Amino acid sequence: MTDRIEIGATIPRWHNRFLYWLGRTILRSAGWRIDVRLPDLPKMVIIAAPHTSNWDFVFGMAAVLTLQVRLHWYAKHTLFQGWYGGFFRWLGGLPVDRSAPGGVVEQTTRAFAERPQLIIAIAPEGTRSRRERWKHGFYHMARGANVPVVAAYIDYRRREVGIGPVFTPTGDWAADMKPVFDFYRGIQPRRPGNFAIETL
Repeated sequence: MTDRIEIGATIPRWHNRFLYWLGRTILRSAGWRIDVRLPDLPKMVIIAAPHTSNWDFVFGMAAVLTLQVRLHWYAKHTLFQGWYGGFFRWLGGLPVDRSAPGGVVEQTTRAFAERPQLIIAIAPEGTRSRRERWKHGFYHMARGANVPVVAAYIDYRRREVGIGPVFTPTGDWAADMKPVFDFYRGIQPRRPGNFAIETL
């Protein structure tokens, strides 16, 4: 089982041998591989799907640690409570209170403008439960900051974490997202009944 990894020089990186070992050990012990070719750009929004199980976070984060890519990711604010909250923040976690999501897109767009390097990863479904339509926040973030959207996947059939289509939003959701949804139809979630593809 061989990984395929291509990461450009402008991608923000970790340099932590323990985290690399930890991520690689988790993936290898579960029989997973990585197929990642990231565009050589310092800023991007990564969408991670399907998201139907807590195991998605485990394998997805293990891949991030193995790749040593420094990214930030949004998660429900309750995940950051307790003793482990600081650890998740250290790993790049950003808490979001879903009862008051109003300023997240604007704050993210501003952060992209202020930083020379920034990668934001988002689960576009927003929940592990079935959602017939994806949230559009990631799309507006990328369009507002004029950065590409990179489609990442977790495929339980192939036991593979990888990268699919890459595009820069034009403002036409249907046209931009059709190739993305077509791509995800070939990906096997852990719980298929919880994953829905929009019909455009």
